[in-house]
Amino acid sequence: MLKMFRYLKGYQWIFVLLVIGFIFLQVQLDLMLPDYLKDIIDKISEGITTGNPITSDLLGIGGLMLLTVLGSVLSTVISSYFATRVATKAASSIRRDLYQKVQSFSTAEINKFSTPSLITRTTNDVLQVQMAMLFMLRMLVTAPIMAVTAIIKVTSINMTLTMIIVYVVSAVVVMVVTIFALVGKKFSLLQKQIDEVNQVTRETLTGVRVVRAHNAEHLQKDKFEKVNTKLTNTQIFVNSAMSFMNPGMMLAMNGLNLAVVVVSALLINQGLLGATPIAGLGILAQFTQYGMRILVSFMMLIMLFIFLPRAWVSARRINEVIKTKPSIDDRYADSSLIAPDQHLTIEFRDVCFKYPDAEECVLNHISFKANAGETLAFIGSTGSGKSTIIQLLLRFYDVTEGQILINDKDIKTYPLHELNKLMGYVPQQGILFAGDIESNMKIGNQDASLEDIDEAIESAQIKPFVDASESGIHHRIDQGGANVSGGQKQRLSIARALVKRPKIFVFDDSFSALDYRTDKKLRAALKTKTNDALKIIVGQRIGTILDAEQIIVLDNGNIVGIGTHHELMKNCQTYQEIAFAQLSKEELANV
Repeated sequence: MLKMFRYLKGYQWIFVLLVIGFIFLQVQLDLMLPDYLKDIIDKISEGITTGNPITSDLLGIGGLMLLTVLGSVLSTVISSYFATRVATKAASSIRRDLYQKVQSFSTAEINKFSTPSLITRTTNDVLQVQMAMLFMLRMLVTAPIMAVTAIIKVTSINMTLTMIIVYVVSAVVVMVVTIFALVGKKFSLLQKQIDEVNQVTRETLTGVRVVRAHNAEHLQKDKFEKVNTKLTNTQIFVNSAMSFMNPGMMLAMNGLNLAVVVVSALLINQGLLGATPIAGLGILAQFTQYGMRILVSFMMLIMLFIFLPRAWVSARRINEVIKTKPSIDDRYADSSLIAPDQHLTIEFRDVCFKYPDAEECVLNHISFKANAGETLAFIGSTGSGKSTIIQLLLRFYDVTEGQILINDKDIKTYPLHELNKLMGYVPQQGILFAGDIESNMKIGNQDASLEDIDEAIESAQIKPFVDASESGIHHRIDQGGANVSGGQKQRLSIARALVKRPKIFVFDDSFSALDYRTDKKLRAALKTKTNDALKIIVGQRIGTILDAEQIIVLDNGNIVGIGTHHELMKNCQTYQEIAFAQLSKEELANV
């Protein structure tokens, strides 16, 4: 938890010092009030004994008490402001670092933590740390100063009464330790169970159409009820145990008052407390006030104990993310390498790959070479490794064995931002971001002109949809593209890649939601607009890839055929089976 304070910038430590300074002032002012109360009682005692007027003296002491209270309130407000500012700024920095760290993660790290957990760590966990930091700045400073100062004062008054406070404080400490021995481990479990609730909720909301289509609402409801019940039971246990805190503290405070009054009465009766009975009452009032402040100090520490264990777990979860080293980074890349402008070649040289924690490779000894201006296509059955090759090329994962070369240089030697410049990636599931069409088009090229966007939209065969909207390219896009169809998402994603004007276009089964007529028109437009670029297509349709200069047929992670459509129709049985399953012999003969 203390490591979170490293997020405080240099000038914010000045605010921390101001918080400590004003809290110290506030405590000193608060501890002056019992002395003023004793002075008032002493003045009353003096007035009764001597018969002298004491009104002016009482008003003077009352005025000092009022000024002291005002000073204490002002110090509290100022220290609270600075403490809130420091904690909020630190939380902002933590969220920023978490977000940037997650952005640097490869698919392996994201799968390791899971998306719902990363969201929880960036929101709920950071909030827990922020609240704990705020309480630490306020209470962790206030409580020790108040307790130590008040204890020094009470020990100088009467040791017999002081022992009462020692016994009460000891009882409170035993109570707190017992409760936290019961619930301490539950705080870590709570955060994990919140992750599970978020995961089921996110899964249900994302797949709500599938759930309804299969009439599976009751299944998702049961899954949610299961994780929700586990979270509820844990929270009930923790809150039930914590509920003993307040009555326990009230019992301690009232017991302290009762014990101090009883013992003080005995001491006064024996003439051991104060010169006169009334003076003894002044000491009693003063001691009671100090005793209450000591207990309040321990109450503050108890509140910290309530927040800190859970915040400690949250801080550890945040540190797990921040300390995780991405398996893919460019720390050892050659910063002098830039994305090639022309004569681009890509080569897979004896590439093998297996996913993290997997026992077997999903790609085995993959080797091929492609040049700029060509179209390279992959086809094969589901699970044959087509999309995995794309993920390796994009460096979502790194190869297990072998090399991927761009212009005879390993892609690991390219800085990631330079490698990303080369790629125009269009996934099968088109992903759009909340905003409008224009903002989505400019994601890869912020300097794109309206003419560039219009040209890309027309090439992607999505212009009729854009023109049909009164807003045109300012047509609103909901989060995830929820207000457009699957085919419209794909075409908008293709248009976005065209606006970027990369050297390598990667279409990962990006035409699957298009009808044959639109598919054909789109590929014809792409052939003109991307003539100088290398096109890599993962496809399931023979019609989508038959014009490619090089088609690679995959089966169970192995290359079983490589060549043009006509070459494969002659010498690759797997390709022939796929082709005859989709088209008749007459249709294939006319290709």
